[in-house]
Amino acid sequence: MPADAASAAPLAAGAPLPDSTELGLPIPQRYWAMLVIALALTLAVLDSAIANVALPTIARNLHASAAGSIWIVNAYQLAITISLLPLASLGDRIGYRRIYLAGLILFTVASFGCALSTSLPTLALARVVQGFGAAGIMSVNTALVRMIYPPSQLGRGVAINAMVVAVSSAVGPTVASGVLAVASWPWLFAINVPIGIAAIVGGFKALPLNPGHESPYDYLSAVMNAFVFGLLIFAIDGLGHGEHVGWVIAEALVAIAIGYFFVRRQLTQPAPLLPIDLLRIPVFALSIGTSVCSFCAQMLAFVSLPFLLQDTLGLSQVETGLLMTPWPAVIIIAAPIAGVLSDKVSSGWLGGVGLVAMTVGLLLLATLGAHPEPMQIAWRMALCGAGFGIFQSPNNRTMLSAAPRERGGGASGMLGTARLTGQTLGAALVALIFGIAPQNGPTVVLYVAACFSAVAAVVSMLRVVKSST
Repeated sequence: MPADAASAAPLAAGAPLPDSTELGLPIPQRYWAMLVIALALTLAVLDSAIANVALPTIARNLHASAAGSIWIVNAYQLAITISLLPLASLGDRIGYRRIYLAGLILFTVASFGCALSTSLPTLALARVVQGFGAAGIMSVNTALVRMIYPPSQLGRGVAINAMVVAVSSAVGPTVASGVLAVASWPWLFAINVPIGIAAIVGGFKALPLNPGHESPYDYLSAVMNAFVFGLLIFAIDGLGHGEHVGWVIAEALVAIAIGYFFVRRQLTQPAPLLPIDLLRIPVFALSIGTSVCSFCAQMLAFVSLPFLLQDTLGLSQVETGLLMTPWPAVIIIAAPIAGVLSDKVSSGWLGGVGLVAMTVGLLLLATLGAHPEPMQIAWRMALCGAGFGIFQSPNNRTMLSAAPRERGGGASGMLGTARLTGQTLGAALVALIFGIAPQNGPTVVLYVAACFSAVAAVVSMLRVVKSST
């Protein structure tokens, strides 16, 4: 029986899924649930992108220094990173729907708080709360996708997620510029409120329930996780932004020390917060490695390309924005196609081919001449976007499918953690390379990005070997 036909039996909104059959949600509830997922994920990703663009405006309005205003971004990212895995683990226990909706409600309320903020400390505090809400959304959103779609069509659902992230990241600067052109900066956060309310209402009606399990929650591991990831982020960020080397080393050493005891504790847990049980699965571990390296490569390129196009090639801001658009635009096309293919073709091969294409595109961008034609830049950007789009959906599908169904929250949390780790490392490496080689920084960064992408391609293809043995 076709998957759609098999899943068409009536199922009440919010009713628990039949785990034994794993049929996914019936249509049209499946579409409504994915709309909720897309709306909430758009808000969480978009809010990270728009804040970067609005920083100078907010700093001037709040009479804050440029260095101090960075915490508007850092507070959000830090809150997400330290709470992703704890919330994913909690989702395994009490249900993904509860974590998702609680995160969405918290995000919406905090957005209203951001819009009402009149000083940097209050805005930064509201951003911390908003980050915890975003973590609730990101930590279990792919686990929910696994419940929404039947296994035979999981790649399609994962592809929609990848497309939403790509579109949100791409249009973030445009949305921020458009809002600031007609309104003051608080409206950047105020527009989240009606969208968030609509998603909350839809979520209560359409998102599926999973029963969870009653094992006790490991609060000590959650605290240790926060210290490990928080200190590592501070160390990496400090390395890239010229912090005193003594502080960087101290932060890294303390993180490693706590991390040692953190990992030892996880080894004794039946369902560990840091999913070591999943990392023992070779295909899952290789997929995580592929994800970290590829997102690091993408962030290296995204941060350095504006400097290459404007400072080295002499293009305007408008021209830079237009010429970088093919990268995310092609992901929107490639991700759904790759998602459908991933239900039939090995993600090891798909990811490897896509990342090889991305590597070639990055090398071609690094070797642009002094006076390239716009089309020469655009098709190279498109090649990178096509490669990344072909890789991302199959890789995410493999991570979800490799994990037992009851550990979907842990897999979802690791997926988000891998992405954030790669992006954080990439941004820090850009700052470090620019400090070492200020003249040729953008070109050097693109070569480094190509190296990370090539490593990711090799790791991806190793999954073919592991799955055949």
